[in-house]
Amino acid sequence: METSPAARGAAGGNHQGAGQGHPWHRFVALGDSLTEGLGDPEPGSPNGFRGWADRVAEELSAGSSGFSYANLAVRGLLLRQVIDRELPQALTLRPDLVSIQGGGNDLLHAGADPDKLADAMEKAVMELRAIDATVLVFVGPDSGRSTIMGQFRTKIAIFNENVRSLCARHDALVADMWAMTELADPRLWSPDRLHPSALGHHAMAAMVLRTLNVPHTLAPLAPKPLPARSWRQARSEDLEWAREYFMPWVLEGLKNHSHSSGFQAKRPLPGPVTFGASVPPAADDVQPGF
Repeated sequence: METSPAARGAAGGNHQGAGQGHPWHRFVALGDSLTEGLGDPEPGSPNGFRGWADRVAEELSAGSSGFSYANLAVRGLLLRQVIDRELPQALTLRPDLVSIQGGGNDLLHAGADPDKLADAMEKAVMELRAIDATVLVFVGPDSGRSTIMGQFRTKIAIFNENVRSLCARHDALVADMWAMTELADPRLWSPDRLHPSALGHHAMAAMVLRTLNVPHTLAPLAPKPLPARSWRQARSEDLEWAREYFMPWVLEGLKNHSHSSGFQAKRPLPGPVTFGASVPPAADDVQPGF
């Protein structure tokens, strides 16, 4: 019986010992703001943010001589833009581990077709698998039934199922944000509710490393319980968020103003990763958990 990619993970496939605990030499991350790391501030980072991909690279670099990492993600990109702008560069870098994430910005607009988005994703995955890279593809988080974002839940779910199917066809791994029930906690999201907080990126990094079947040092964390809120208070906060963050974001898109204007990839060239930053996110309300 053939071993699934998820079970094989760090067992290596066709790759041979890059370092202790995993077989990869070069990790390249593709995507939009989620992969760029927005919501996880880090003044020492080239773009001022850290994020799940940096955290994963830090873990993969530990004890792995010669390991390198590039992050080509740019905030605000639609999936087709991620593919057109980032995929050609990624192919030239010859990575043996690639993550690709996108489609979320598309699905938050009226008329987005999750089937067509998945078709575009499949073609990108096929190109990456053709260079014998281990490919990790993200599926989106559950936006919930009772929030303003719940109106996009069906489209996200359809896109996710298509992605799972294409990953099975092409021997790619699924980074399953939908299964991360902890993301229902609002403290794993930044105030804009569109990007994970430091705690959310920490949890995502741990999920990715589990998917890759790589031992890591990211301790499980959970925020302390929130005080109870009335239904009226919760709805009032939802409306305030929609006015301050969501509607301006949508209106910019309707005006065809690119959210990516003026921004470049944070790590366009592969390089070594400075290890030692893999500490739990600073937060007064964090306790052991998950």
